Amino acid sequence: MATHSPNPALEALVAAHAGTLADAIKAVETRNSWSPFADSPSTKIHGAEKPVAGKAAFEARLGRRFDLQQPGIVDWVGAETSPFTRQPLGITYPRSAPDALVAAAQGAMATWRHVDPEARIALCLEMARRLYDRNFEMAHAVMHVAGQSYVQAFSGSGPNALDRGIEALAYAAKAMRDVTPRVQWRRPFGRDDVRLEKRYTLVPRGIGLVICCASFPTWNAYPAIFANLATGNAAIVKPHPIAILPMAIVVDVARQVLAEYGQNPDLVTLAVDTPDAPVAQAFIDDPAVQIIDFTGSPRYGAVLERTIVGKLLFTETAGLNSVVVESTDDATATVRAIARSASLFSAQMCTSPQTIFIPAGGVRTPAGPMGAMDFARAVAAEIDAIADDPATAAGIMGAIQGEVSIKVIETLRQTLPQQPGVSILRDARPYAHPDHPDARTMTALVAVVPAALSHIYAEEQFAPVLFIVETADADEAVGLATSLAKEKGTISAYLYSTDEAFVERSVDAYAAAGANLSINLHGAMWINFAAAYSDYHVTGLNPAGNACLADLAFVASRFRIVQRRWPAAVA
Repeated sequence: MATHSPNPALEALVAAHAGTLADAIKAVETRNSWSPFADSPSTKIHGAEKPVAGKAAFEARLGRRFDLQQPGIVDWVGAETSPFTRQPLGITYPRSAPDALVAAAQGAMATWRHVDPEARIALCLEMARRLYDRNFEMAHAVMHVAGQSYVQAFSGSGPNALDRGIEALAYAAKAMRDVTPRVQWRRPFGRDDVRLEKRYTLVPRGIGLVICCASFPTWNAYPAIFANLATGNAAIVKPHPIAILPMAIVVDVARQVLAEYGQNPDLVTLAVDTPDAPVAQAFIDDPAVQIIDFTGSPRYGAVLERTIVGKLLFTETAGLNSVVVESTDDATATVRAIARSASLFSAQMCTSPQTIFIPAGGVRTPAGPMGAMDFARAVAAEIDAIADDPATAAGIMGAIQGEVSIKVIETLRQTLPQQPGVSILRDARPYAHPDHPDARTMTALVAVVPAALSHIYAEEQFAPVLFIVETADADEAVGLATSLAKEKGTISAYLYSTDEAFVERSVDAYAAAGANLSINLHGAMWINFAAAYSDYHVTGLNPAGNACLADLAFVASRFRIVQRRWPAAVA
């Protein structure tokens, strides 16, 4: 498909981003390490001015309206509170009537569907570039709504998330390029030599609703927004009501890029709501909304999976991420890797480990067996080492986003001591943030739990919690871990063993459970780090989600193919 009329600026944009798109496609095909962005906030990379300007841009938003000039505005809402300062941001956002946003999106799609797919992708790449240019502002926005540390907000919610979005664009390009636009078809039928001209048109599925989570708002939003736009659909972005600002910035940038290049900005709009007046269902029920991307709680995700019929639904919720430790060549490094990953963002990540399974005979180490209690004490000591250094703790743990996680800890403190055989080896406690004395912080609770008390460790606890569970042997540990993955879902599973035969027989069990598995990871890289273009995030094979970020399946059904054919003229 091509644009109705020449657009030299858009054609130049396609050329400007062609190299990035080619590199992204190569990356997803080779699965090698690549990114067009630097994910460090170092002034050696960005200079001294950008960090200052980004913070100033964030602070200039506080206490003001965030005007997007989108259709159907009925009032202004906003009740975000910073986990670091405990103070309201004071920003209000336009709340638009759902039917007005849907009508605007339909009107915008009428011309957008005729824009060349390569141009649509180039526009998305331009959005990504401009969002990266504003990443210092975004980092402060994510910090003060989600509670991520400054470094994590800059990298994980900035370049790493943008990489996931560009990854989706690479797959969108592959899927759409695979459809040849025209062919002259010829075949003999009896005495007739039949020749047909055939044309194949890519038709977008419909309006996409992108429902964002609170703790990592950009991570799943970028792939969904870009996948929708690239395939010719509009995107209505529905942020969590306690984490609106990052997505308002995204929508603002997207609308600016679209308008600048002659496209209708109503292809991307913001649908805000409040906790007591949710709006998502109004869009879900609208026949024009044909694609729903959801990231959030397993409870609501399960409701959507049961009730949405006749529409595309892509979900990522949560699961029970487990660690099985059978043996290790370096017990200190293994303990440290687990403790660090459990402390990152105070375990408010979908890849955070929660349950560690240890065989009754102990973990085999060069120094001899290490029992469950000893392993738990070692993990607790590593968490203490992080928590006792405020600067280190601030960079790793960040802040607790919501009071709900504090209540989880309070409940466990009350109930765990009443359970037979349960020992709390490390109580959860705040650490002193060096820059924000009022920050809501909490370090991990570590408890040893008998395997029989599965009701304790077989539910996700959205809080910094680690359960160490002793099993009869290592094979039972893998059995429990993979059974929980099948029943409750998992996004990341971890295994430590020097026994190649054990690893080999365990791998198939994890695959059958649809669990992505990391084996014997140590060192500087976080064991729960997921690399765009290389690591598939979520398998779609267990209750943690029905979609993967990203693969062809994530984009290919967002458009359909309509054909027409007629007799070909014979020369």
